[in-house]
Amino acid sequence: MEANIAVNSDNKETWGGGNAKPFGASYGKMMMWFFILSDALTFSGFLAAYGLTRFKFIDSWPIADEVFTHFPGLHGVHAPMYYVALMTFILIVSSVTMVLAVDAGHQMKQKKVAWYMFATIIFGIIFVGSQAWEWKNFINGSYGAVKTTENKILQFVKADEHGKYHQIALADFVHTQRTDGREQHIPENGLWFEKEATISQYSVAQVQEAFKNDPSLLIRTEKVIPETKQKDVLNREDSLTKLAMANQVVEGANLHVNEYGNPIFADFFFFITGFHGFHVFSGIIINIIIFFNVILGTYERRGHYEMVEKVGLYWHFVDLVWVFVFTFFYLV
Repeated sequence: MEANIAVNSDNKETWGGGNAKPFGASYGKMMMWFFILSDALTFSGFLAAYGLTRFKFIDSWPIADEVFTHFPGLHGVHAPMYYVALMTFILIVSSVTMVLAVDAGHQMKQKKVAWYMFATIIFGIIFVGSQAWEWKNFINGSYGAVKTTENKILQFVKADEHGKYHQIALADFVHTQRTDGREQHIPENGLWFEKEATISQYSVAQVQEAFKNDPSLLIRTEKVIPETKQKDVLNREDSLTKLAMANQVVEGANLHVNEYGNPIFADFFFFITGFHGFHVFSGIIINIIIFFNVILGTYERRGHYEMVEKVGLYWHFVDLVWVFVFTFFYLV
């Protein structure tokens, strides 16, 4: 049965269903657009949930500039958001190389398509590797903290010569080894049946004792002061009182607790960036398959490079999503 083709007032044919191409797009392109639309709604839901949760806990939400401060090769250098910004730039550049690959495909230039696809794959691998590096630093932590019986995180700070407070690591003032006799439960020491999380390098008693011996140290709480956008620093007396309530040393972050503050922050970080990272990784795998098909001349024989264009749509979508993740999670 033939499809009916409607004709508008300008004597131009419009899609009437059937096998005709709607809006001049092939079935494959339309299905890619449908997938992108559904995936965009999924990411929108995640980011909306993140925004609502952050608004609810706005007075105790970790400050991104104090969390993402690492840069490869610059150990000990405070570089807030620099590497995340570099990661974003690399992903945007990969979108440019993908555009060039699609354009070369339209011109039926096989070698150029291959080179630009190869560059896109390399940039994608660098981005995913950078995300893994960020995860490693986030999980391992930077300074360490303690958690109180009220499930609040306490961090340690010291004032410089200008009176400005800077967070310091546990290793900067706790100089003794763990003395409570606790040993990590692992098969090698015959405690394989006692499953537990990795224990901290220091005990609560050690941290409390070292803090008391250094009068220059103060406690910084989770509470963020709206006027200064900085966390509240307690005086010495209140610091000692709060520290007495500590019941756990926290080093790094996981799905249960994290040294940066509210544990929900870590949950969203792992889920949203991990979900996006999975998309980028999937895109890399697809790009590699397309890349080898380009080298083998598959699309030259077909007479078009539509597959490159379809995977390009997906890659641009993944890049665009990261712009929103970067804006909402890291910048705002």
